[in-house]
Amino acid sequence: MLIKKLDLYIIRKFLGTFLFSIVLIISIAIVFDLSEKLDEFIEKKVPVIDIIFKYYLNFAPYYANLFMFLFVFISVIFFTSKLASQSEIIAILSAGVSFKRLMVPYFVSASVLAIFSMLLSNFIIPHATKTRLDFEDMYLRGTYYNKDRNIHKQISPGMFLYIENYSTPSDIAYKFTLEKFENKRLVSKLIAEYAQWDTIKNKWIASNYYIRNFKDSTQQITYGDAIDTALNIAPDEFKRRLTRIETLNYYELNQFIDEQRLHGADNINLFLIEKYKRFVFPLATFILTLIGVSLSSKKIRGGTGLNIGIGLLFSFSFILVMQVATQFSINSNVPPIVSVWIPNIIYLLIGIVIYMKAPK
Repeated sequence: MLIKKLDLYIIRKFLGTFLFSIVLIISIAIVFDLSEKLDEFIEKKVPVIDIIFKYYLNFAPYYANLFMFLFVFISVIFFTSKLASQSEIIAILSAGVSFKRLMVPYFVSASVLAIFSMLLSNFIIPHATKTRLDFEDMYLRGTYYNKDRNIHKQISPGMFLYIENYSTPSDIAYKFTLEKFENKRLVSKLIAEYAQWDTIKNKWIASNYYIRNFKDSTQQITYGDAIDTALNIAPDEFKRRLTRIETLNYYELNQFIDEQRLHGADNINLFLIEKYKRFVFPLATFILTLIGVSLSSKKIRGGTGLNIGIGLLFSFSFILVMQVATQFSINSNVPPIVSVWIPNIIYLLIGIVIYMKAPK
């Protein structure tokens, strides 16, 4: 199907309105954020160049992508309502263009934004978020402290680690225990008062340790002051905030999820939700475009303002359903892929009903 002048006109209106609205709202967000943090920036003497290039330059794409589907919906309703109020929709349909054909440039525009959102979510925003969070850690939050207690991890098949608590400033794991199993039998157990990360050797040094080696019905015990341990785990594993999963690109996130499964993490669903939503939520662009065009293509009393009000209602209800659905997976046995798809499925059905009732 060839792109015609009418298609280019609608695509230009769609993308132009979206770009204008998202730039406007991000600019407002930056102004409010700066006014809130200005005193801290001045007090801690943060360099202006860091504020601009390390914080706000990476602040903008994250929040632009976060609210992208919301402003896609509002943009579609805004400029389509204007077309309808000026009787342009009536003229297009009267000229023999079907409503189905009218949807083509809308979905072309939605495709551009959805693909752009997927690229942002999986490859561009993770790096930007890492820079922004590092800035916050340096100037705003301060040192992160791991408050977990009685930490259990499987670090490789048959190898299990236990520590009572972990000191992030000094990279010390207290009450360190390492167990090795073969064929479901305990064959070795290392117990140390503490283990500290050696940045030169890139190894853990266990201090005041003893090792129990089991063979048949006998055991051998070895004592010592210090011993190197080659563990498949680094200090970053104990320093990672949950928000840090947003700093991982697509390939790093998959690797991280595999590592967490191996370690026996109990919050795998949270990481899977992050993975799936990077692909599923951009698809909401098509659904909200369908609803937006179907709602605003008819000239009604109340005009653009009423349509925008209805659009905001739909947008915020979509956000509410999205948040509730993801909590189902975190706090229950609902598979993450199902919970992430629930908002899209619900609003796709709504969109189909509204589309069937739209003026043709």
